[in-house]
Amino acid sequence: MAKVKLSKWDSAEYLKTDEDMALYLEACLEEAGDDAAFIAKALGTIARAKGMTQLAKETGLGRESLYKALSGEGNPSFATILKVTNALGIKLHAQSARPI
Repeated sequence: MAKVKLSKWDSAEYLKTDEDMALYLEACLEEAGDDAAFIAKALGTIARAKGMTQLAKETGLGRESLYKALSGEGNPSFATILKVTNALGIKLHAQSARPI
């Protein structure tokens, strides 16, 4: 029997364009429900795709603290989320979840 070599999937490797990143976040928002850690981790994935060092410079936050906050294990403040989305060039918008 031949051995199968598996490698760990990293979504960040496939987020090449701003549109890829926006669509990825949109899909994660739909999937997450009320799981804030899931959204933070999705933003972390996008941040790694863009470059965490550059994001740290643009937000004024430490690179290590960004890694922690956006790991899915951290609990970032909403202010941090807003700084990150602005620096990533991502707009958050609202729409009714109830059918009209």
